Amino acid sequence: MDKDRVKGTMDDAAGRAKRQVGEWTGDTGTQAEGAAQQVKGKVEKAWGNVKDAARDAGNRSDRDVTDTTTTRDRDTDDLDRP
Repeated sequence: MDKDRVKGTMDDAAGRAKRQVGEWTGDTGTQAEGAAQQVKGKVEKAWGNVKDAARDAGNRSDRDVTDTTTTRDRDTDDLDRP
C-alpha cells in the first residue's frame, strides 16, 4: 500500500470531521477548510491508487519477462545438444 493512500485517507477523515464541526457551529470558514482538506485527501488517495497500480503492473511485466526468458533459454539449450 502506498503512503499517499494512507495519508489521503487520514486527510479525508480529518477534513470530514472539520467540515462537520463547522456545520454544527455555523462556522463557514471551518466548513470550507474541512471540505478543502477532504478534496486534498481524495486526490492523495487516488494518486496512491495509481502508483500502486503502476507498481503492480511493473511487477507483473517483470515476472512475465523472467518466465519468457527462462522458457526461451531451455528451448535453446535443447537445440544445442546433439
